[in-house]
Amino acid sequence: MSQTQDFMDYVVARNPGQPEFQQAVREVVQSLEDFLSRNPRYARAKVMERLIEPERAIMFRVPWQDDRGEFQVNRGFRVEFSSAIGPYKGGLRFHASVNLSIIKFLGFEQIFKNALTTLPMGGGKGGSDFDPKGKSDNEVMRFCQSFMNELFRHIGPNTDVPAGDIGVGGREIGFLFGQYKRLRNEFTGVLTGKSLNWGGSLIRPEATGYGAVYIAAEMLATRNDAFAGKKCLVSGSGNVAQYTVEKLNQLGAKAVTLSDSSGFIYDPDGITDKKLAFVLELKNVRRGRIKEYAEKFNCEYVPADPGANHNPLWDIKADCAFPSATQNEINAKDAQNMVNNGVKLISEGANMPTCPEGIDIFVDNKLLYCPGKAANAGGVATSGLEMSQNALRLNWTREEVDNRLRIIMKTIHAQCVECGEEKGYVNYVKGANIAAFKKVADSMLDQGLV
Repeated sequence: MSQTQDFMDYVVARNPGQPEFQQAVREVVQSLEDFLSRNPRYARAKVMERLIEPERAIMFRVPWQDDRGEFQVNRGFRVEFSSAIGPYKGGLRFHASVNLSIIKFLGFEQIFKNALTTLPMGGGKGGSDFDPKGKSDNEVMRFCQSFMNELFRHIGPNTDVPAGDIGVGGREIGFLFGQYKRLRNEFTGVLTGKSLNWGGSLIRPEATGYGAVYIAAEMLATRNDAFAGKKCLVSGSGNVAQYTVEKLNQLGAKAVTLSDSSGFIYDPDGITDKKLAFVLELKNVRRGRIKEYAEKFNCEYVPADPGANHNPLWDIKADCAFPSATQNEINAKDAQNMVNNGVKLISEGANMPTCPEGIDIFVDNKLLYCPGKAANAGGVATSGLEMSQNALRLNWTREEVDNRLRIIMKTIHAQCVECGEEKGYVNYVKGANIAAFKKVADSMLDQGLV
């Protein structure tokens, strides 16, 4: 039995009923197997055994009152995974699917993602099974205030700095920050993704999508290629997908799809800047469904089919793909369809959107495949830049933040190439995991048995 399987048996036994967390750990451990066998000091110090255990995991009750006057109770989480290289840093997700396994998978991934950014940030994640979809602003505010009534005890600018994620945008960050300020009687940069009027950073809303495109451009350059004229598939229609499309347009590519939980649109003429402006208003202001795009611009709309064995969005001829919706949205059949339809590059805007079998198909076919921990690190990198600006009491220009983001994504790509190149092909999964692990693990060894 391989060392990986032995270790995974140990992980499963200690974390039963947590498939997402187990999947995230397996992906890392498999790609590190050769590296760890060549560097036995990490095994002797039980670094992986320590790394898969959060330094702290908090679960708490969140009671709130809806607009009908009825009492509601949700469950809140904050998993502070690793502070080896800096304060815990990672988003808050508000979605009905949230549970301990999902928060632990996201927090574990965050350790590696943050290490790749070159910024001093540890890994953490949090959230709740509260779903803001369909709730009034007042209901969201009451929930956020109740959530922060417990969370404030565990966070701080030098301890743990949360941000947004699925279901947590500018509105939610504002309500959370206001309650934190009220409870602590201090104005500090304890959350990122803030409004520009009170401590936010330019480029932060765009950063994850922009970053996924910037690193993809670096990947294309390794094959003497560029985005001009490329047809691109994008899933999701939230923050990440929106700004992925915007940056693709700026670089001369053409995005043709967007989706939400109800279905996806296929616009062969491309999602132009004018059409994208409609999407931003639809999703960020009216909080409507992507089907309205198809009705307005007279293009194809395909309703979601939960019983289907594949997603037809990934069965469209294209050059590049940017999965930007949620975890495990690409299964093995989807991955094979993408290969068959000529997709040559995949840059993950979402966290762990491809199942393990799908990743194997991408790597076996020598596609340019960049996992989420590297491809979508632009978001947390710019959160780190927001933290720096808050500490300095300064605001950098849009151009300065964007330039720093470009440099960070270029550096992440270089780390992946350095640690992942094998016989003329860059395995970005292996490269990202080795580069990040080495930084975190060496820091842990330096700091003793803690």
